[in-house]
Amino acid sequence: MGFPFMRAFIALFLYRYFRLVVNLVSFWTFKPIPPPESPRLTAQDVTVIIPTLEGCGDELVETIRTILDNHPYELLLVTVEANRKKAESMLGLMPASKSRIRLFTVTHPNKRRQMTRAIPEVRTPITIFADDDVSWPRTVLPWILAPFEKDERYGGVVTCQRLRRAAAPSISQRVWGFLGALYLERRNFDCAATTHIDGGLPCMSGRTVAYRTDILQNEGFTYAFTNEEWWFGKYQLNADDDNFITRWMVSHGWETFMQYHPEAEVLTTLEDNPKFLKQCARWSRSNWRSNLTSMFHEKHIWYRQPWSAYAVHLTTLSPPALLGDLLLVLLCHKATASWDENLHTIAMQALGLWMFISKFIKLLGHYIRYPVDVLLLPVSILFGYFHGGIKILYNTGFETYFWEPCTLDFP
Repeated sequence: MGFPFMRAFIALFLYRYFRLVVNLVSFWTFKPIPPPESPRLTAQDVTVIIPTLEGCGDELVETIRTILDNHPYELLLVTVEANRKKAESMLGLMPASKSRIRLFTVTHPNKRRQMTRAIPEVRTPITIFADDDVSWPRTVLPWILAPFEKDERYGGVVTCQRLRRAAAPSISQRVWGFLGALYLERRNFDCAATTHIDGGLPCMSGRTVAYRTDILQNEGFTYAFTNEEWWFGKYQLNADDDNFITRWMVSHGWETFMQYHPEAEVLTTLEDNPKFLKQCARWSRSNWRSNLTSMFHEKHIWYRQPWSAYAVHLTTLSPPALLGDLLLVLLCHKATASWDENLHTIAMQALGLWMFISKFIKLLGHYIRYPVDVLLLPVSILFGYFHGGIKILYNTGFETYFWEPCTLDFP
């Protein structure tokens, strides 16, 4: 008996695209939780923590300005001791700094230590972590607080994110920026789709994310957060802070939610040059580490978030896109080789059309907002294939590429 090409083709096709179809339906029917008319939680119940390395800079000033425009109770800025004076000089130019901003430092660059330096200082029921290169709309806080109001089971809420487009980019900056914008668009899609189905989230990004303060101030959380190890205890992780907290929510019975709505949309920046590849490598390493931990060590996702386990975490073990596409084409060709020539051609063309549509259907929102970017669609497809090589390279080169023990690794 020959190889069952048709069965193999159907199995691979369903494995790859069943999650896409279900996620599309979930995304298109997703509804955020609206702010209540008479909220119990307000901006005065929120403290914002910003870990930063440099402690100053135009982007940080813009971040602080847009956050303060939302009138949180307090903003806690945490930098390294070596940059204290620069941070103090920057804050000295801000009229609100004396009453609404407090500055803290740690001795060595370590994002987790910076976060835990500020967490005990929080005096409000909700804590928000924000990166030092984001811009908030004035409407974001009511939307972040809405899930906490709706159900006490919600322990964390994350916002949607969009790339801040450059004003007059060069051609290369436009291409790199386009790839970064698609990364965030794809992330918004995946998070909204999975949170709608079973409450799962690939990762609650630290660009802007809110938690109940009681969770963060728990001694057990603090110890685990600052002492996470990887690879049988050989390495202590200082990166992946947002992945850790995401898993902590799952393992400790908390629900999480993503607010996908224009009024909860945070603008951020990504590299618009070849350094973007290093960011991709860093994200790939983080996802690889965290997904394997979720699936094979902690294992809570299998019964708490089974759809997310399949649609998000199992993709870690999937073959790269180029290999998967070639295998699908080969299996389809072999399975239909004995058909009538016209039917065989139609089958191959239908598969090609489906595969092409699948490359951009999740990104329609971006192309609707920026129609001119359709011209760069081939770039995104080719980069998707190239990115598969990045994942293989950086997820297998343990010593050369993979580990940066005891160093700061901001997402």
